[in-house]
Order: sequence, then structure tokens, then C-alpha cells
Amino acid sequence: MADLVKELISGVVDSVLKEILKKTTGRVSTKRKRRKARSAATTTAVRKTATAKRKPARKQVSKRRTAAGRSRQRRV
Repeated sequence: MADLVKELISGVVDSVLKEILKKTTGRVSTKRKRRKARSAATTTAVRKTATAKRKPARKQVSKRRTAAGRSRQRRV
């Protein structure tokens, strides 16, 4: 009977140790590694589509000076 209990306990301990010590599987790579691994063909294709759909440049609008800016300009 004692031999049976000892065998049961040792089996449980072994399985728990294996579970704790086993390496994790399916690790997700970092964004940096994924960026480096990307092929040149993929990146150029992405760039072409991004540049094709750009918005037109906004008109430049003159900025009105703030009161502090106007007084500073007067001092000089």
C-alpha cells in the first residue's frame, strides 16, 4: 500500500516538474523582429499604395501674432 502511494506521489511530482520546466511554445516575435523579417517586396508595395492616396497639401495660412508676440516685436 505504501509503495502504491509513493508511486502515485512520485508520478504527480514528476508531471508537475515537467509542466513547470517545459519551454513555452508559440512565442510571439517582437514588432522589431517582424519589421526586420519583412521582405523588400512587401514594403515597396505598401509604400506605393500609401503614396498614391495622399491628400493634397493644405494652403498656407498666415498666423496672427499673439499680443505677447506683437509687444515683443515693438520692443525690438
